[in-house]
Amino acid sequence: MQTISPREISTKPRRSDQFFRGVLSSFSMSSLVILALIGGFLAFRGFEVFKSQGLHFITGWDWTAAQDTSQKDSFGLGAMALGTLVISAVALVVGVPISVLTALFLTYYAPNRFKKFLIGLVDLMASFPSILYGLWGFIVLMPVAVKWAAWLNKYFDWIPIFKTPGPAFTRSPFIAGLVLAIMIIPIVTSVAREVFSQTPLDRIQAAYALGATRWAMIRAVVLPFGASGVVGGAMLGLGRALGETVAVYSVLNIVFKPNFQILYGFGGNIASMIVQKWGEASLTESKALLAAGFTLFVLTLLVNLAANAVVRRAVKSGR
Repeated sequence: MQTISPREISTKPRRSDQFFRGVLSSFSMSSLVILALIGGFLAFRGFEVFKSQGLHFITGWDWTAAQDTSQKDSFGLGAMALGTLVISAVALVVGVPISVLTALFLTYYAPNRFKKFLIGLVDLMASFPSILYGLWGFIVLMPVAVKWAAWLNKYFDWIPIFKTPGPAFTRSPFIAGLVLAIMIIPIVTSVAREVFSQTPLDRIQAAYALGATRWAMIRAVVLPFGASGVVGGAMLGLGRALGETVAVYSVLNIVFKPNFQILYGFGGNIASMIVQKWGEASLTESKALLAAGFTLFVLTLLVNLAANAVVRRAVKSGR
């Protein structure tokens, strides 16, 4: 009788596995190298401005390029940084609740025969070019949003952000925020849906066993479980909103002044300011614009890293 020798179990990867791992590692490292090169280039070209302007570059409200040697450059991102935060805040306030409701519908209410189609449609929205959102916002959304802005101004002008010096509601931060809200909905919805779908089945069944309705189960089990994931998705959406350029430039009247009144027709953000001024910028001002780009680069990178950390923590811990 022939004896069959036992099979040796080895943890040594095969050549195909090693090759595949090497390819993936190379692409991953190349992405990091490209990201580092972009950040390094912006920092290097903007270092002179950071050194000369100091903290005023972040907190200053004026942006004045010297026309001759008798004048002095004064570059401050304060007004545009404020505009960036205001527009992004409007986008989050409008977009996140819609995204959460959409994610809940896709996870627990959508019919199975339509669920894949609806999920694919939402994911497809994330791939639309920004210019399409900008044109849609300018042609379709703005005429309707102006009426909403007029209504808010009429009945809620006692709130400072809804008060305006006059009835100039077109091309306002409010409209730009609405456009950005539509743009971040696919991102926040995808993250929230992924976290909601990982809610432990035993908790859901326990809620039903105690007599809870579907909505009561969602409030008691799904929303507490997915809260961290929603926060992470909102931060990813914030990262998209902070760096958006074309869509904001299409629907916002870019004026370099601080504007807390979201319904009034002027404002700006850092990215659109760079686009507007780059074509006519002098050598010194171009360095200041690159420094502004580096500031936005670091801000967006930090927000995205924090969002990814929150999402990973939510998925692993189940909180």
